[in-house]
Amino acid sequence: MFDSCVVWFTPGSNLFPTSSKALKTSQREPMIHAEILSHSADIMCMQAMDRLEKLSPVLEQAGYSSAYATGPGKQHGCLIAYKQNKYNRVDELIIEYDKQEVREDSSHPAARIGSSRVTKNIGFMVALAEAGADHQGVIIATTHLFWHPAFTYERARQAGILIREVLNFRQSMKLDHWPCIIAGDFNFTPDDPAYSLLVGDPLTEAQSQRLHMSRVIHITIDPTVPPTTKKADDEEGGRFGAHMTEGQIGQRDNGTSGDLYTFGDRVSSSPTRLGAHEPMWTSYTHYWKTTLDYIFFVDTPKRSINVASYLNPHRTTDMEAGLPQIGICGSDHVSLCSRTLFIIIDYNVGEGISNGMDPSQHWQMGWCKKT
Repeated sequence: MFDSCVVWFTPGSNLFPTSSKALKTSQREPMIHAEILSHSADIMCMQAMDRLEKLSPVLEQAGYSSAYATGPGKQHGCLIAYKQNKYNRVDELIIEYDKQEVREDSSHPAARIGSSRVTKNIGFMVALAEAGADHQGVIIATTHLFWHPAFTYERARQAGILIREVLNFRQSMKLDHWPCIIAGDFNFTPDDPAYSLLVGDPLTEAQSQRLHMSRVIHITIDPTVPPTTKKADDEEGGRFGAHMTEGQIGQRDNGTSGDLYTFGDRVSSSPTRLGAHEPMWTSYTHYWKTTLDYIFFVDTPKRSINVASYLNPHRTTDMEAGLPQIGICGSDHVSLCSRTLFIIIDYNVGEGISNGMDPSQHWQMGWCKKT
């Protein structure tokens, strides 16, 4: 399971006016702990985590080890947990997006980095070897991309860096036969340019325009840039609309309680676009209702990844009041969980062999919430 969890502090009541007592840590924290453990996932990815002094004992008692990382100056970070009896940690790596170069054809450091603003966001990855079979394993990565709706280019830049560094991390350890799984809160919707770039869909004209319009330079990069608006909080959730992407503010009251199942059903996206098949919602509150969270897979020539099943999402009618809600969900994001098969390719006979019944090859992943 991949559990994506957001900050454990109490969110501002102005952002969640219908959540009432569910905003209290004493109510939300036990709900989130219980949901994290309820699927007995082999691997979990969580974002915007703090209060580790409360969570770590819960994970340890349930048989999990974990690795944790934060961005510079951040009060919360990313956590990857895994069952101690199934995996051993080989190595880990933190990627600070603000410092990563994306081009070489410039003598100016800022131009090589190509960032539009300082965000302090990170990518975090671990290499996990299967217990008793150190030559087999998986690369797990998680992230929490920058939230501000206007910075489409910056999110695309960060997502591209994450993929690049995951593959570099795998190659540096000579583990090219290990699959990669990347899960987290990407803060973009399935019709966003960054999503299309990640999955290989061609950019539409509208997506290209959104990327072009968001290629800006923030005052955190160039102090000579004149301020044009009141400074927003740097931390996600610091103001209304923290999770909204472009256009969602005007659409926030258009959520439907019908029996729609995918993002494509909700926004009438073409079924030829891969994003159309993502969940209808992964974050559902009074003010915003959208899809922001994903589990991506990177195969290898010798091992492919097949999703055998996944966790059914909450019914829209159960979330209508807006998350978090006592008895429904302790976060404003819902859990994602998949049961995944590794298929070993036998080049001698040119056939795939599924080891799905072997516990070392058949495992669950998930990813929970934001609070």
